[in-house]
Amino acid sequence: MEERTRAYLRGRFGDYYRRTEPLPPPDAHEREWGYIPWTDSPGETMVRHQSLLDMGDLESFLARERPRHVYFSAGRYTDPGAGSMSAKDWRGSDVVFDLDADHLPSVDPTQATYAEMLAACKDALFRLLDFLENDFGFEDLTIVFSGGRGYHVHVRDDGIQQLEREARREIVDYVRGIGLDLDGLVTTEMRGNVTARTLRTEGGWGKRVHEALLAFVDEVEALPEEQAMTRLQDLEGIGEGRAKTIRGAIEENREAIEDGNMEAGGPGIRKLVEAITGDVIEGQNAPIDEPVTTDTNRLIRLPGSLHGGSGLAVRKLSRDELAEFDPLVDAVPETFVGHEITVEVTAPGTVELGGDSFTLPEGVTSVPEYLGVFLMSRGRAEKGQE
Repeated sequence: MEERTRAYLRGRFGDYYRRTEPLPPPDAHEREWGYIPWTDSPGETMVRHQSLLDMGDLESFLARERPRHVYFSAGRYTDPGAGSMSAKDWRGSDVVFDLDADHLPSVDPTQATYAEMLAACKDALFRLLDFLENDFGFEDLTIVFSGGRGYHVHVRDDGIQQLEREARREIVDYVRGIGLDLDGLVTTEMRGNVTARTLRTEGGWGKRVHEALLAFVDEVEALPEEQAMTRLQDLEGIGEGRAKTIRGAIEENREAIEDGNMEAGGPGIRKLVEAITGDVIEGQNAPIDEPVTTDTNRLIRLPGSLHGGSGLAVRKLSRDELAEFDPLVDAVPETFVGHEITVEVTAPGTVELGGDSFTLPEGVTSVPEYLGVFLMSRGRAEKGQE
């Protein structure tokens, strides 16, 4: 990044911060703070081990320093400004979840557009929220668009503040479906001399598998016999004989299947549930970034700040507005709207932003400022002469 570009961005970030009220977290004075300034070094240097006492008033600090990125800690400390983690005296931490579009197994960053990646990430966010709200029963959730490639969720329920890393890793494993198998989703009881297994249908992964099972049963029932047999044999471990058994169980014991009875029709339904379970785990897990959630000292972006790699705002979102939220429109800062600037495009191509699509050739061109800030922040353009 050239010095002219860096100076322009720093100045305009400062204009944004002078017009915007930051959104500090609860107990902000008990948290560590950090930021990355606009420097001329090749990499980025984090300034951390700061407290609000060190930084002063947050609004004044942001307007004065005009940082490229701003962070606060998930953890709370007796002395958040101490120079080592041991000296800070940890008192507890939020549980933070990070979804990054680059890390989604369903997304190929080399093929998907930025908009497509963010849409896939929001789908994963809804799955994550389903786990947090319904499986765990968490109530104090803060949802944040990161300003870059994904979303953060901060859980601040009192009951999780003292969880150590291993307990947090168990939460990660659950929402990602790691180590989950069918044995953990069933209840077993003896009926005479026979072991009877029933799928847990009241909630959690068992309910997800059961819903997928019933949807599959509906699909098979709607197909002609030959196609139904082919569809069943598409599943791993199911041959022609077992497919006939399963189809018979579906026709004769539909009610038992709806009740989660895995003994309906013999071993065929059990095999069907085993095959479906893997697909459910793969398709319905929330692919969160494990190190973020397990790290009790993690620094995370400040809502209301700007992301120095995109020029977009880090937006705190209510649950109700999430469905309609479009990050490439709703996270565009008003400060950068309504002006044209000159940039020199170094990485040409198509960009969707602010509700429009722009096809940018290489070289000097005039663009809306919000687009220019986005391109410069992402290293796709330098500031041109006005």
